[in-house]
Amino acid sequence: DVQLQASGGGLVQAGGSLRLSCAVSGFTFDDYAVGWFRQAPGKEREGVSCISSSDGSTHSADSVKGRFTISSDNAKNTVYLQMNSLKPEDTAVYYCAAKRGRGHIILVPDWYDYWGQGTQVTVSS
Repeated sequence: DVQLQASGGGLVQAGGSLRLSCAVSGFTFDDYAVGWFRQAPGKEREGVSCISSSDGSTHSADSVKGRFTISSDNAKNTVYLQMNSLKPEDTAVYYCAAKRGRGHIILVPDWYDYWGQGTQVTVSS
């Protein structure tokens, strides 16, 4: 069974940093795309950043470029999201998700097959 577990959220002052982790089990990590998504109250779930485990290519939303960095440790079957210069607008539940296959990756929630439970990130001003 494929399982994903997101962790690392918390309460942070604006300008601070957090590192989220997504531990994935149940499949060969090299053959999957993994993405981070977030959902704030009253808003649609939106893509944050994603990575291809096969070649390491990444794609990030314009709103987080230069502040967030996604990375993958394939040996540990874990994807990280380093979040720096956090803003109050970053407050949301952050989810990690996985999609089978190599090649192009996209930040569209419906494209992903497997989802974790999410972790809350709250940024105070």
